[in-house]
Amino acid sequence: MFSGSREFSPLPSSPSSSRDSSSSSSSSSSSSSSLPAAPRRSPRALQRHGSLLSQYSALLESYTEGEIRQLISALVERYRQAMNSGGHELPLFPRAGSRRKRARARHKPCELRELEVSVSELGLGYESDETVLFRYCSGTCEAAVRSYDLSLKSMRSRRRIRKEKVRARPCCRPLAYDDDVSFLDAYNRYYTVNELSAKECGCV
Repeated sequence: MFSGSREFSPLPSSPSSSRDSSSSSSSSSSSSSSLPAAPRRSPRALQRHGSLLSQYSALLESYTEGEIRQLISALVERYRQAMNSGGHELPLFPRAGSRRKRARARHKPCELRELEVSVSELGLGYESDETVLFRYCSGTCEAAVRSYDLSLKSMRSRRRIRKEKVRARPCCRPLAYDDDVSFLDAYNRYYTVNELSAKECGCV
């Protein structure tokens, strides 16, 4: 047993030991510099990942148990239908690029388009192999919404207008029609159809 306290001081380093330590440190630094650095995720990416997880967890907490079951059953049913409709596996959630493409397709302006079809494909009851240039109107009219459309939509939501079939938004329709179209049918009979193709389109 030793009584009292004793202070210990570190031994002085000898030049050889300092040289050895410096050489070992230099060799370790050189060896560490020669090794490839391990990829690390940036703090910003970690924060973004954590914020997404918190958002999804908060979203799931807002649903009831029955709503979560309905969501899961809808996703499973969609997956089953995708597998049964051709054998190709489709993603349960659409990609952001496809959503943007669909959004752009839905918001194309009202404009005149054309398509070359046979007379039989027109659905007017004529049998003919002759082809005609069918011009039609296609696009959205969101920018052409007027006070009439807004008021009509409000009256429908308040059930002031119930039985009548009304449209509470403008529609892309022909404003003028092209010249009459004449053709021969399969029995060499001559026909002329008026107001077949659109000439000018607009939101009405």
